[in-house]
Amino acid sequence: MDRNVYLRMSEQDSQHWWFVARRQILADQIAALDLGADARVLEAGCGPGGNLEMLSRFGNLAAFELDDQARQVASVRSGVDVDSGALPDQISYPAETFDLVAAFDVVEHIERDRESVRSMAELLRPGGRLMISVPAYQWLWSRHDERHHHWRRYTRQEIEALIQEAGLRIEKSTHFNTLLFPLIMLVRFFKNLLGIADRPDDRTPGPMVNGLLRRIFAAERYWLRHGSFPVGVSILCIACKD
Repeated sequence: MDRNVYLRMSEQDSQHWWFVARRQILADQIAALDLGADARVLEAGCGPGGNLEMLSRFGNLAAFELDDQARQVASVRSGVDVDSGALPDQISYPAETFDLVAAFDVVEHIERDRESVRSMAELLRPGGRLMISVPAYQWLWSRHDERHHHWRRYTRQEIEALIQEAGLRIEKSTHFNTLLFPLIMLVRFFKNLLGIADRPDDRTPGPMVNGLLRRIFAAERYWLRHGSFPVGVSILCIACKD
């Protein structure tokens, strides 16, 4: 990603509604996996480290990141010694090392997505889980995707196919960021209509709006404990290495 995108992420990911609510949803899903006290956890492509504190609650945490500045920021803010690395083939860990490998909005940044999912699957111990989130629907493509250097957005069937081709069994597959889906579609439509699509849409809104959006998005975790959503801005998949 562009350096200024990493910098905005490090400034906003502790308060912006999307980062905070997504982290609550992901933590809720990980807690349900019951990984065990000695679990080994890896975050692939951790960026400036906004998820590391949350992930460290679930086991012995490792992480890697390609961008030097983002890696330094992540190490300082989390206390985790973040390694230099990148998917699919710049990874320094032995096969069958981890009980959970997480890639949160990472795979869409990589041209070789199939090889990347396979590389993460190889890092799992038998019984280990791969947890991936990606943006949904190519027809939602916008300047946001271009600024963040995305290669693509996915359908649920497409990301499931990549995971299954890597030899993993899908345990959960769902859209999320569903309750705000109509609002997000309208915002993108009117930005295109008014010719202001180039304006960044990842700035933190005012406190009242930010708090309201966070509560709406985060409330999805209660439904996701027992079910799934058929549509949404993002997709979450959890798969097991049998």
